[in-house]
Amino acid sequence: MSTSPTLALARELIRRPSVTPADEGCQDLMGEHLAAIGFRNERMCFGEVTNLWARRGDERPLFCFAGHTDVVPAGPMEEWVSSPFEPAVRGGRLFGRGACDMKGSLAAMVTAVEAFVAEHPDHRGSIAFLITSDEEGPAVDGTRRVVERLRQRGETIDYALVGEPSARERLGDVIKNGRRGSLNGTLKVHGKQGHVAYPQLARNPFHACVGALAALCSEVWDQGNAHFPPTSFQIANLRMGTGAENVIPGRLEAQFNLRFSTELDPETIQARVRRILDAGDFDYDLDWRLSGNPFLTPAGELVAAAREAIAAVTGVEARLSTNGGTSDGRFIAPMGAQIIELGPVNKTIHQVNECVGVAELDDLSRIYAGILDRLLAQA
Repeated sequence: MSTSPTLALARELIRRPSVTPADEGCQDLMGEHLAAIGFRNERMCFGEVTNLWARRGDERPLFCFAGHTDVVPAGPMEEWVSSPFEPAVRGGRLFGRGACDMKGSLAAMVTAVEAFVAEHPDHRGSIAFLITSDEEGPAVDGTRRVVERLRQRGETIDYALVGEPSARERLGDVIKNGRRGSLNGTLKVHGKQGHVAYPQLARNPFHACVGALAALCSEVWDQGNAHFPPTSFQIANLRMGTGAENVIPGRLEAQFNLRFSTELDPETIQARVRRILDAGDFDYDLDWRLSGNPFLTPAGELVAAAREAIAAVTGVEARLSTNGGTSDGRFIAPMGAQIIELGPVNKTIHQVNECVGVAELDDLSRIYAGILDRLLAQA
């Protein structure tokens, strides 16, 4: 099998064991390709996190490819058919950690831009890359910090394409045009420890709050809308007990998450949660952490360009979706950018023997180039 430029670059990226928050030279490799076609590369490092901001051109509109070089840990090494950081092609598929999420997309972005610039060296507007090594981790010192720096100096992103694996069955069948918001709560219920044989001398925190927790689980937060499903409340962790079977614990800690639509905002959710908790007769503390607000890009220039490019390359009619977890698009959205997520089929992400189709990567590169052609080629 001949090696295309996209496959060759994807292999080189996979060889670098960039387990979050490490980058292991991935951004330098991408930067070398981009500098050769006129990009100005800027390294932005915050703590242990490495970020790359690369830009070609100074005018608007600014089209930004966004992604991450960090990957999740490989997991049990003995379960991999081949080394997770030694890329292997078998049966027309590229295997390795990050092949799908998302080093394959990064390679396709770079080769797409190389092809586009070769054909349109005087394209209108600007093209940029916002690449971080902090997407699979806390996501504190990555895209969030770069966007803050860009806003401080007046740089605005008009279109953003995040290369997260978005397809379900076939490349291009799904375009993510938004994401739900994510709000995390940590509830600490204070009881009184005591002997299980003398409950009148103790106060069991679980017994005290179980009614409120049940009410939170059964609450209908909203009905969703045309773009988002109803808001979901889920308890993620529940901790209590001393390890002894004859002790009533004195404290309970519950961690929960709400994935919410554009029908709600964090302040409204927090007020409703407190009303439910306050209806119970127990002492508690509650802390909140907002991972991101919901965002939505309705049908417009970017969505239309993506749909047309997908149809031209694959013949697939893409549908729009906002399901799934969060992405770094949530940090770019407040700039007012139109944002989509478009990448490979996501069936093997974070799994042992992660893989992506070799032909899929080449088609993805052509789709990316087609989007640029529809948005930035000179009339």
